[in-house]
Amino acid sequence: GEKMDKMKKKNQVPPPFFPNVLGNPQPQELLLVIGTGVSAAVAPGIPALCSWRSCIEAIIEAADQLEVLHPGDVADFRHKVSKDRDLLVVAHDLIRKMSPRTGDAKPNFFQDCLMEVFDNLDQHIQHPALLLSILQLMERGTMVLTTNYDNLLEIFGQQQHRAMESLDLKDKDKVLQWAKGHLRYGVLHIHGLYTDPCGMVLDPSGYQEVTQDPEVMEALQNLYRRKSFLFVGCGETLRDQIFQALFLYMVKNKVELEHYMLVRKENEDQFFKLQADMLVHGIKVVSYGDCFEHFPGYLQDLTAQIYLWVTVLRNGYSTHNRQSFDYAVSSNILIF
Repeated sequence: GEKMDKMKKKNQVPPPFFPNVLGNPQPQELLLVIGTGVSAAVAPGIPALCSWRSCIEAIIEAADQLEVLHPGDVADFRHKVSKDRDLLVVAHDLIRKMSPRTGDAKPNFFQDCLMEVFDNLDQHIQHPALLLSILQLMERGTMVLTTNYDNLLEIFGQQQHRAMESLDLKDKDKVLQWAKGHLRYGVLHIHGLYTDPCGMVLDPSGYQEVTQDPEVMEALQNLYRRKSFLFVGCGETLRDQIFQALFLYMVKNKVELEHYMLVRKENEDQFFKLQADMLVHGIKVVSYGDCFEHFPGYLQDLTAQIYLWVTVLRNGYSTHNRQSFDYAVSSNILIF
């Protein structure tokens, strides 16, 4: 019995933080920023979803398989990806090798490699609970922005008969509509989407292009002032040039903002350093546990709490409501 108890304890998910840490946000006051950690958790069978480096490695492998790159170039790019810190430059060179010399959208082998890497995404969804949590928040007005090139969330939403829509920063009218909250099931891909390689931001010039439009920039920066951003699966997002240009460096008075970031606490020193660094940007860093496996359950609990707090607030705070709330959270029940 004692051994069993110890095992249970070891595998227990840490208790989720209660909504007072999040300031009891209503779903419509939240903006979810989804990073590669979400896609990696939902479809672990696709290495390209795990990180930017994994994505470039997968494209190089596809180019090798499809024989659209000389073996010498393949070896050269493999070496660069493993050694170079500036992956944007590596990506830029890789695309140029497989694309025509002109700047327009002519056929290119890079597009073929992308389709190979991201083929049949719908068949690779192994853990849909994460996507369900996000979709349930969207239903109640939470906006979603992502740095991911994949459309796993949209595929899953369509399977649930929601009118999902993928947007990128080139489609100005749609982005402005989305920023006003008019596209409930719109997902803004600030780096573009793999289905439209010309719109994907993979090199330094692409970064400059997407941050050129002052009206779009202003609309998005207003969101950073008005909404509570909740970063999920976003280990690298805050180092991202577009994200920095859109939000981190342009918006003033960030100390008055309330944004939140869920991270894994692998190392205490790193965790508390990140906490201190992020407060400068108005972002509170919160740990979901010390291993990646805790992440999906934690987000489900959090979604349940946000919804239930809305119910409590709407129906008045009574002992009965509080008991229902505590029971539902402890039982991991989602009442949507």
